Amino acid sequence: MKPDVMPGPDVVPSFDPMLGFETRKERVMIATQEEMESAKLPLEDRDYCAHKLLTYHSCRADKFPFVYQCAHEKHDYLTCEYEDYVLRMKEFERERRLLERQKRLNKAAA
Repeated sequence: MKPDVMPGPDVVPSFDPMLGFETRKERVMIATQEEMESAKLPLEDRDYCAHKLLTYHSCRADKFPFVYQCAHEKHDYLTCEYEDYVLRMKEFERERRLLERQKRLNKAAA
């Protein structure tokens, strides 16, 4: 491992998010802070998929004890979590490659 080109898990991206892109949609939270607080969502669940988790929880509360009827909402939530994970890994890899590129360019310029 190369610690000088490995971004940490909680590091804010150091490069322009539009670098290499013509257009790129910014991610926005759909669930509001008030909705998440009123639903008493734990902090680790307050991510970009929180709106789907809230829908799933409300379905479970409405359909209890027949929670199997909420399979579609559960699938939507788990799919969203997976896609969020993939996107975060792509961002990590992009940051790592850009750090390596910057190091290589600095070395060539010196």
